[in-house]
Amino acid sequence: MPASKGEDLLKDSPGAGLAPLGGDGVPLVPGAEADQAWIAVIRKMDETYAELVTQQVELEAKNAALEEVQGFIAGLLGAMTDLLIACDLSGRVEQVNHAAERAFGLKAEALIGRPLADLIDPSSRATAQDVLATMASRRRIVDSEFTFATPDGPEQVAVNGALRFDPRGRAVGIVLVGRPLGELRRAYSDLAAAHEHLKHTQQQLVHAEKMASLGRLVAGVAHELNNPISFVYGNAHALKRYADRLVAYLDQVHDGADAAALKAAREELRIDRARADLAPTLAGMLEGAERVRDIVADLRRFSSDRREAPSVFDLAAVVRAAVDWVAKSQMPDLAIAMDLPEPFEAIGHPGHIHQVMMNLVQNAVDAMESRPEARLEIAGAMAGGTARVSVRDTGPGIPADVISRIFDPFFTTKPVGKGTGLGLSICYRIVAEHQGALDAENHPAGGAIMTLTLPAPEARR
Repeated sequence: MPASKGEDLLKDSPGAGLAPLGGDGVPLVPGAEADQAWIAVIRKMDETYAELVTQQVELEAKNAALEEVQGFIAGLLGAMTDLLIACDLSGRVEQVNHAAERAFGLKAEALIGRPLADLIDPSSRATAQDVLATMASRRRIVDSEFTFATPDGPEQVAVNGALRFDPRGRAVGIVLVGRPLGELRRAYSDLAAAHEHLKHTQQQLVHAEKMASLGRLVAGVAHELNNPISFVYGNAHALKRYADRLVAYLDQVHDGADAAALKAAREELRIDRARADLAPTLAGMLEGAERVRDIVADLRRFSSDRREAPSVFDLAAVVRAAVDWVAKSQMPDLAIAMDLPEPFEAIGHPGHIHQVMMNLVQNAVDAMESRPEARLEIAGAMAGGTARVSVRDTGPGIPADVISRIFDPFFTTKPVGKGTGLGLSICYRIVAEHQGALDAENHPAGGAIMTLTLPAPEARR
């Protein structure tokens, strides 16, 4: 083992190798034993010195960590906007933060050591005695209203407090954190105003979606009414012409015209042709009027009041009306394949399900806009006490990263101004109220499939 610094000094010293002397000058131990004794002493000194150095390094590291923690705590206290007051068990202030200094207009040195009662205004509902009682019962202070005495006058503060413990787990005081109620009231007022604004905006968006649905409904109904009304209008004009000819011919009959004159008038006015066309013309007018009547009846049925009890209705008629009023009016050249069973009934409010179907068809039509091969496929089935309708388009489909969110309120993949993002959300809610389901998926061959499932009459029995 290499010699220590102490051993090197021992070898170089003048008395190296000599035994220590007693009071009478007689050596106490032989020289070799004396050297060993000195070496042991020097080694012990080296060990002690090394231990002291190690302890010094550890102490400096702990002091640095302590200073870092103290700096961090001081930074937190300085950054806090709420008042912080730490008191001992007797209710005397032991520590405050900058917010408390600003509130009371005093430095920490002037506040530390003062009784908490000196900082509380006499008008306060909660008092220093309440704080002492809380500490004695080992409870917490939760949103208690204090009134502090500040240079600007009494200030109401919402205070929360918790006991402070020493490392041995003994309670040594309490920490109070307070926020002026004025700030809380302003924050609450701002929050309430923001909430009201959000509600108003939501109402506007819901109204916009309802108006959009109403617009689609009106456009579809107008398209459906146009054909029978045009037919009635055209037949009415033809009937008016026939009536004018018949009246002219009858006037000659009443005036006593001879047979030759009546024959000539009959040929000139084409009475025989008008007579032959009367029956089909009137039948066509009647057919057009009946079609108008049916459309109006559908409208009345589909606009049934939500407060009415759910009833059995013809789901096939609802689906066909939705397709006729939306798809055929907006995309006349659209290829439509419809496969619905007979009978095809469900339980619910036909008007609300009609709104759902119109929205599903409208979304399908929008998805196929500008597509070279647009095709709408609608299929129905009865299974397990339910009626199921699937609506498939040949559009681009639903992106995988958004398919789980398409029923969320205000979510839309349409460009700005094309949709509010409430249509499918409202449909989802309507279907849920019917104890049904609305699902979305992509077809393997392309396009999206929306599936509507509703309770069927068998499920009610």
